[in-house]
Amino acid sequence: MTAISDHSSTSPGGLVGVYRRIIKLPERIPFSLIQLAARVAVAHVFWQSAQTKLASWPVTLQLFANEYNLPFVDPSIAAPLATAAELTGSVLIFLGLFSRLGALMLLGVVLVIQIFVFPENWAEHLLWASLLLLVLTRGPGAFSLDYVAERTFSASGK
Repeated sequence: MTAISDHSSTSPGGLVGVYRRIIKLPERIPFSLIQLAARVAVAHVFWQSAQTKLASWPVTLQLFANEYNLPFVDPSIAAPLATAAELTGSVLIFLGLFSRLGALMLLGVVLVIQIFVFPENWAEHLLWASLLLLVLTRGPGAFSLDYVAERTFSASGK
């Protein structure tokens, strides 16, 4: 006696095969494109934050003195340090130039914000940290000045 089987659900051309091909489609997205998107997104967040600080410096100083209450750092020092880190980090991340250094700087900013300023906004901070950790651990990708520099210097060293 022969068992009757439905090959349409298990064969490569069957429904399961179609489903498997569909769910694997995102794997065709180049990882460098994902790295670029992460860099642009997180750089934008910190660039905008720095621009807001610079737009009204007296208000920024008041916020650092009265609302943010960072321990161990005078507001007149913390405000320019935070602004410089946001500006520098966002430019480095965006360009993909010394991007791991930029990611590390901005991770420091995120850590300070999370611990001392707005701990209730942990989900937003986790999102920023995730994008920064992607850059820190996997690099900026092929669409970056770091990539160009690495290829240029490795080719000239041969």
